[in-house]
Amino acid sequence: MKAFLKAACVAFILTVVYTMIPFQASCSDISREVFRLHILANSDSADDQALKLLVRDRVLEASQALFEQAQTKEEAETLVKCNLHMLCEVAARTVQDSGCNYPVRAELTRMYFTTRHYEKYTLPSGMYDALRLTIGAGKGHNWWCVMFPSLCINTEETGDRKTKETLGDKDYHIIREKQPEYKFFVIEMFESIRRMVQASD
Repeated sequence: MKAFLKAACVAFILTVVYTMIPFQASCSDISREVFRLHILANSDSADDQALKLLVRDRVLEASQALFEQAQTKEEAETLVKCNLHMLCEVAARTVQDSGCNYPVRAELTRMYFTTRHYEKYTLPSGMYDALRLTIGAGKGHNWWCVMFPSLCINTEETGDRKTKETLGDKDYHIIREKQPEYKFFVIEMFESIRRMVQASD
């Protein structure tokens, strides 16, 4: 009986893993096609958190025209790289105009994001390329969204159409339709194991 139960458990686990392979592949595709924004506040004080959101608004306004020119994630990333100084200046000026003297650092980075649920979308966990803005000490709660396709500003018809064009029908369906929570949980486990293996190399 015990042997039967063990075999049944193994069979169940293998079945789950096997059925998750296409989903995991699609999640990896999504992370390669998406460019994100990550902002670290100086601290968790109410003023610093409000400042973080103000910086977010100003940077998104400044970058909106840039991303209208981009047709692919690579083009979007190149535009950000070429305009990194300008975006940093926008953030720094916003901080100064608010009466603070925090330094602002802007950088392109590749970093791990956990599963993130937005109003109409769910982004799976994984390694994503991102623009990271650090305000002051960068010790406060962070904020992140998707710069390309432009979901930070607009998730209505225009942003929705751009997202579908960028990701394709299958991957668009994954982030747009409500998926079972266990799928994203399993993907996070896969990513955690992968990161541990890479860190040990």
